[in-house]
Amino acid sequence: MLKRILKFGLWAVAGLLAVVCAIFAYGYYQVVSFDTTTLPVNFGKLDAKLFVGEEPPPRPLIVGFGGAEGGNAWASDHWKEQRDKFLNSGYSFLAIGYFGRKGLPEKLDRISLDAIHAAIAEAAADPRVNTSCVALMGGSKGGELALALASYYPDVDAVVGIVPGSAAFAAHTDAMTTSSWTYEGKPLPFVPVPWKAAPALIGGDMRGAYEIMLEDTEAVQNARLPVERINGPIFLLSAKKDEFWPSAKMSEAVVESLEKNDFKHFVEHIAVDGSHASPLERFDLVEQFLDKHFLELCRDEGLR
Repeated sequence: MLKRILKFGLWAVAGLLAVVCAIFAYGYYQVVSFDTTTLPVNFGKLDAKLFVGEEPPPRPLIVGFGGAEGGNAWASDHWKEQRDKFLNSGYSFLAIGYFGRKGLPEKLDRISLDAIHAAIAEAAADPRVNTSCVALMGGSKGGELALALASYYPDVDAVVGIVPGSAAFAAHTDAMTTSSWTYEGKPLPFVPVPWKAAPALIGGDMRGAYEIMLEDTEAVQNARLPVERINGPIFLLSAKKDEFWPSAKMSEAVVESLEKNDFKHFVEHIAVDGSHASPLERFDLVEQFLDKHFLELCRDEGLR
């Protein structure tokens, strides 16, 4: 009986090792075979929907980005109540989807910042919109996107980053060997995914994987978003128990970069005691920031 148990145990271990080896072999194949030079199908294509309330024009513009879930989150019925709150407060609202639906790039891979900025400029040119008052708001990868856009385009007047990244990270492909974003046709430097992060990724421990990525301080510095260039106030809302990535730590890194570079605009970071999705329950804080540090500026005739 004991011999049978030991034999079964050895076969089980051997089977497990074979599965693990197969998974790593598949991952290696994905990495070495992935086309890092050809841009994704539908590169630069977007889904942009402009919502305008009943307040007298021109109205300040809030631009909303979803995260790694794809689609156009802020144009959906799920966010209609919050979107309407912004409209009823005197804003116009532009919802932008940048991947993950028909006609758009399939994956969050080398998304064009230039195309997104062009879509924002087109919406801002609408006579119902105040072209001199544009705020960006995004959650998770959308927060990373909002900070990236504002860092490279000076015509952004305020930024709200909800559980954001502080650097450009890898695309959400099986290979994870390309950047999430491009600027002027070139990929932004990004934090690479080392092989030692593979077990965490395979096991679904996203935060653990990102913690490993962030250990490469040189790569993180190289991929750091130049947030000190942002031309307006910044509000960061993170989660202390974020299971996706260390948003509180990265938000603090953003604040430290701003302080180090003598950033002249208002900055606030609030870390809530909850998970990755918990800050979405505190849009009252976002509303307060926008009303006080963005809307009031827009009402000032000397904004630009």
